[in-house]
Amino acid sequence: QDNSFEQFIINYCNEKLQQIFIELTLKEEQEEYIREGIEWTHIEYFNNAIICDLIENNQTGILAMLDEECLRPGTVTDDTFLEKLNQVCATHQHFESRMSKCSRFLNDTSLPHSCFRIQHYAGKVMYQVEGFVDKNNDLLYRDLSQAMWKANHSLIKALFPEGNPAKINLKRPPTAGSQFKASVATLMKNLQTKNPNYIRCIKPNDKKAAHIFNEALVCHQIRYLGLLENVRVRRAGYAFRQPYEPCLERYKMLCKQTWPHWRGPARAGVEVLFNELRIPEEEFSFGRSKIFIRNPRTLFKLEDLRKQRLEDLATLIGKIYRGWKCRTRFLLMKRCQIVIASWYRRYT
Repeated sequence: QDNSFEQFIINYCNEKLQQIFIELTLKEEQEEYIREGIEWTHIEYFNNAIICDLIENNQTGILAMLDEECLRPGTVTDDTFLEKLNQVCATHQHFESRMSKCSRFLNDTSLPHSCFRIQHYAGKVMYQVEGFVDKNNDLLYRDLSQAMWKANHSLIKALFPEGNPAKINLKRPPTAGSQFKASVATLMKNLQTKNPNYIRCIKPNDKKAAHIFNEALVCHQIRYLGLLENVRVRRAGYAFRQPYEPCLERYKMLCKQTWPHWRGPARAGVEVLFNELRIPEEEFSFGRSKIFIRNPRTLFKLEDLRKQRLEDLATLIGKIYRGWKCRTRFLLMKRCQIVIASWYRRYT
């Protein structure tokens, strides 16, 4: 109910995670269809980049203004920080304040004078401005760090490396907000190099109890998690996509024309393969570099056929090996029989 600086930076991290979720699941997927030349009708969705910009913009972002208030000379209080927010963010559609220039908020009695409200992707959150400046400064006096570094206990000494006289830095230490922003940027850079899989958890009730289903709560979560847009994209799109070369390499054994070797382009080989298997045309589309399969059942069918074909090939290999082994033994026995017979006839 009472949100301060800590909850603000946690929600900022949630916004960034939601943004990368949108980038990877909604925006990038639709752009891939267009890039591959697949016929596609764009599906609208809410992009929370505007909220992230409100918080992290280097000039007009809330974190930038908070750092500016912490570093500027003169009397700095939480109220002066809120005044600065009202001046810079007054016209932003996701920022609300009692003192904002936007007249529609002047009569909002649910918003106290010492608070501001941000409309996050998950809903509106009100923040108490009290303590923002002190918590963002996050300063530890230099002489205290040096005293702790001189302790005999190794753990305490390790916790305060900045107290080492050899590493004294006269520069002002970075604020908590800027450190957190840098950490979030590192996290985002790391996630963008991966291929993440998402699991969305829906809370059926706020009581953490079994056999209680709050329909309004579930619908609210489905809306703000962007699941509706995600389902629309998935249903209208394709469940599976793969470059032509690996697709042909995996399934070429299902067609006599492509097995064991296909000499032409990979796309042509995939077309021959799918025509041979008589897969309905509405179940797949050919992109510039990938094959797109619409329904999972088509992919399951291919995998089942491949599994059966592998069993048939294993049986064939076993049959040929057993024939070779028996013939080799037969030829050896035949040679031995000739030698024995010749020696016997000579003896007789």
